[in-house]
Amino acid sequence: MKYENPKYPNPISDLVSDDVFELLNKHGLINEKSVRDHVIRKRFSDMKNNNLNASEAIEIIRKDYPYLQFDTIRKIVYQIK
Repeated sequence: MKYENPKYPNPISDLVSDDVFELLNKHGLINEKSVRDHVIRKRFSDMKNNNLNASEAIEIIRKDYPYLQFDTIRKIVYQIK
């Protein structure tokens, strides 16, 4: 399955260039769940750096991912890498 999200054509631009992402995506080598989790962790970190408390940040993220429960997002953002 190929990653298709017009809102974020390369959601991991902080890790790989647009050309590399496009090539990997073209060949179906992008793990959508991992990309989603990376985006969630990055957004959470940005919100925390802007002095938003953790529960408010998670609730904001839940609005974009309503199929994820609060605890699931909490596990994603606090996951040890």
